[in-house]
Amino acid sequence: MWLRTMGCTVTFILSLFAAPFASDAQQAGKVPRIGVLSAGSLAADIYLEAFQQGLRDLGYAEGQNLTVEYRFAEWQEERLAALAAELVWLPVNVLVTRAAPATHAARYATSTIPIVFAPVNDPVGQGIVASLARPGGNVTGVSTLSSEISEKRLELFKEAIPGIRRVAVVWNAANPGMALQFRAMQNAARVLGLALHSLDVRSPDDVDRAVAAASEERVEGLIVLPGIPVRYPTQVVDFAATHRLPAIYAEREHVQAGGLMSYGPHYRDISRRAAVYVDKILKGAKPADLPVETPWKFELIINLKTAQAMDLTLPPTILSLADEVIR
Repeated sequence: MWLRTMGCTVTFILSLFAAPFASDAQQAGKVPRIGVLSAGSLAADIYLEAFQQGLRDLGYAEGQNLTVEYRFAEWQEERLAALAAELVWLPVNVLVTRAAPATHAARYATSTIPIVFAPVNDPVGQGIVASLARPGGNVTGVSTLSSEISEKRLELFKEAIPGIRRVAVVWNAANPGMALQFRAMQNAARVLGLALHSLDVRSPDDVDRAVAAASEERVEGLIVLPGIPVRYPTQVVDFAATHRLPAIYAEREHVQAGGLMSYGPHYRDISRRAAVYVDKILKGAKPADLPVETPWKFELIINLKTAQAMDLTLPPTILSLADEVIR
């Protein structure tokens, strides 16, 4: 069960004493403890069960042979440093981080406790690992290659709605991984003849305002990048449906909830893979020796019922490319 963290007044300097304790705990044969750090919230994390199932599949049972400490910043990224220091001070044997902001906070808090990120966009470009094959240091995990995927996502959206010209991108500009994606999309948009409008969403309260601004700007569609701050998983999907704005998402779960289409990796698989890294590290593997994984499969999912509700006729070519069509 994901636990809400209490207010933390632990400062970063406390983390300097954590590494020896983590090592002693492992050597003493105690039940290992892992920490999970996220900038998001419990209500909006749709991949919790996949990670937990991954641990169960590997023989771990929380409260029996494994202790898991969960910390959520509730979209207040300035809290991540304190939360990371708190997990390090407990101590934990492994830190699992969701996305770039949490990963950077964990790296700042410790250079000795193993860190597993799942996912992070371009961890080499962000200076998180030395290379995908040889991460070096105490960090490894799963990369999403999101910059390249974002360009493809834009191309597919243009193919699905050929006449579209003005597109709003819903993203969190404070997330360095998302900044890389947005720059890649700007380059692709120029080639495709599209005008991109940035809708910066840094808290759940920004979502309705941002999407309302899209309507005022007379944009013709939305591109929703992963990891935006929302109160609940369908917040943007519901708003897009209300305003009859076609949208393409990064995650298939949004299409299953009524979104028009999505293109991206299977994020539930990425969460399960994080459990595999944790297992290997608890059994003695070093993060520096565990190559960063990249997804090998990307899915195009289309909700034809949503298209019909919006009076959209999607070209047969885009339907033929879909890995799944919800009818």
